[in-house]
Amino acid sequence: MSAAPIAAPPPRPKGWRGILAAFGTPSAGTLFFLGFGSGLPFLLVGYTLSIWLREYGLELSTIGLLSYVSMFYVFKFLWAPLIDRWNAPLLGALGRRRGWLVLAILGLIAALAGMAFTGPAQLSVFVGLAAVTAFAGATQDTVVDAYRIEIAPVEAQGALAATYTLGYRFGLIVSGAGALYIADFSGWRVAYLSMAAVLLLPLLAALFAREPEQITIRERKSFGEAFVGPFNEFFRRHGVAVAIALLVFVGLFKLPDQMLGVVAGPFYIDTGYSKAEIATVSKLYGVWIGIAGAFLGGVSVAALGVRRSILIGALGLALSNLLYLLMAMNPSETWAFVAALSGDNLALGYAGVVLIAFLSGLTSREFTATQYALLVSLANMPGKIVGGMSGFMVENWSYAGFFVFSSLSIVPTLLLLGWLWRRTHLFEPVAEPET
Repeated sequence: MSAAPIAAPPPRPKGWRGILAAFGTPSAGTLFFLGFGSGLPFLLVGYTLSIWLREYGLELSTIGLLSYVSMFYVFKFLWAPLIDRWNAPLLGALGRRRGWLVLAILGLIAALAGMAFTGPAQLSVFVGLAAVTAFAGATQDTVVDAYRIEIAPVEAQGALAATYTLGYRFGLIVSGAGALYIADFSGWRVAYLSMAAVLLLPLLAALFAREPEQITIRERKSFGEAFVGPFNEFFRRHGVAVAIALLVFVGLFKLPDQMLGVVAGPFYIDTGYSKAEIATVSKLYGVWIGIAGAFLGGVSVAALGVRRSILIGALGLALSNLLYLLMAMNPSETWAFVAALSGDNLALGYAGVVLIAFLSGLTSREFTATQYALLVSLANMPGKIVGGMSGFMVENWSYAGFFVFSSLSIVPTLLLLGWLWRRTHLFEPVAEPET
């Protein structure tokens, strides 16, 4: 007796029905809450923390050096292979992805509560807890990226990325504007305890999430292959010279914006704005302008392609920094604050989406999680290193001189882009042959 033929899978809906089906999956809702959890701690060890430290009375140079605790976000690719290879300690029964998610979020809650109760008065302990927060947040980011890729087929990734990004933006609003509002009315201890409490939402989402099926059937790689394989494959596929140029380009692309990250909060304070004004303009209005910029970036990639869009994004990141000169020349003026934030966040949202499209084209499906973590880390590393010295630059050059320097820092990026420009296969998707 011959075996019964295997039934072909039903065709997936297309058009608006396909879009609604993708966004209507339980995974889309899960990614919204996981994105919220990923976005929340980022500002609490960066922008929001710098305002707390400045208000406490620390010098800009010290604040710049303390910003290095967020370097864990840059080096998360170093332990990404461990997350791919082993289950989380004590929580392996939840599955490899869910176990690491729960462990990371519990670590975040404990570290943020510790920061709330110690404060800058106990500076060494406070900085140590901030470092734990950054490490747990970076680990959470790595796991969520892998979970998003593995939980759904390729055609649903757009919807998952959209809901994740929306949740991430809400996390930035809560940890930026929300934390500043709470600190303005109730103090920094209540603000950071509140941030620890709202992490219960992504914790519940992780507990009730579905574990990706391929995790249970994936062949476990050897220790050496798990760490070395992703790097060997990247250099072998692109060639050594082009691979190095690509990695340097990725690292320099966001440098103009990242240099401002450490001194932006203190700059607002020194220019005469209150915490409530900063929260309203920078972390409420500014976030929505960033979402609009992200939408423009998506349209640009579809209409112009990645190559032209990434050139526009690089120029936008650099030129938008010059708008902060308006604030330096017009202190305490709301219109100057709104104008500078509008241009900066629009350019940042646009460039962020274009960079994601570019990085996605560079990664191999065989090592997606580790290679993507490596590329994202490289995209943040130079800015973090230079940003740590930004306080010294401002003290020597003034804010105006620093803004001009940050704009000119795009020149090496543009030179590398010119060298890579003719290699169109690195920027544009190659059409697959029809079957």
